[in-house]
Amino acid sequence: MDEKKVVEIEGRIPTLKEKRKQRANRRLIVYVSGFFLLMTAVIYFQSSFSYVKSVKVYGNEHVMDDELIGLTHLLDDVSMWRYDASNIVNSLEAHPEIKEASLSRHLPNTVVVTVEEYSRVAYVNESGDYLPMLETGGILANTDRTERPYDAPVMYGFLENDALTEMAVELTKLPEGLHQRISEVHLVPAENDPQQLKVFMNDGFEVHSTMGNFSERIAPYPTIVSQLDRDAKGIIHMRMSPYFESYTTDESIEGEDAGESEG
Repeated sequence: MDEKKVVEIEGRIPTLKEKRKQRANRRLIVYVSGFFLLMTAVIYFQSSFSYVKSVKVYGNEHVMDDELIGLTHLLDDVSMWRYDASNIVNSLEAHPEIKEASLSRHLPNTVVVTVEEYSRVAYVNESGDYLPMLETGGILANTDRTERPYDAPVMYGFLENDALTEMAVELTKLPEGLHQRISEVHLVPAENDPQQLKVFMNDGFEVHSTMGNFSERIAPYPTIVSQLDRDAKGIIHMRMSPYFESYTTDESIEGEDAGESEG
């Protein structure tokens, strides 16, 4: 019986030795692989391979890619892992047309810049140039656009920044469809209303209103126009109770009393 056990153990010895050898080889492979990965990481982080090689910009419509990339300074031998994201975001958002900005890394060496621009809600006519007005009320002076724009209304007679800012806020509140129907906005101060507005619409109507709560006052415009004859042309008074005044004869949606109350 003892002799049989000895024979069995001796028969298993080669198998045990082979298994130990395989485990040792696997450990060696793991150690060597880990060493090379560590060396590769050290070389990567200590060399130009870890520098930002490409910057991609998304979300911009008016500001050029090169201008935004220049503000980041990410192509000036900057490591993918050592740039100050908060400083770069602050630099981008300091641009008068950039509302928000964010950064993300895309391996191996690309940084993606995503921005949101302030909306251009109108243009200000100044000495024949059409200067974009942002939703903040700011005017972009570094433009030489002389052709009349059609993507937003043109402002006339707004000489004070406060008035422009207030009007920008009102235009920003408008639904896109109604905003696109406005062609020109003229500030024509009157003795009884220093914020009086004359607004010319793309469908041929003229709207008389005032700057205070303009977005609310003009909101019923599509409904009012839908009730008028297709060939009707005239002034739609929109201060309190809207009414229509034909260029040739007076027609009132709300009645004569409403017209008298508007003055």
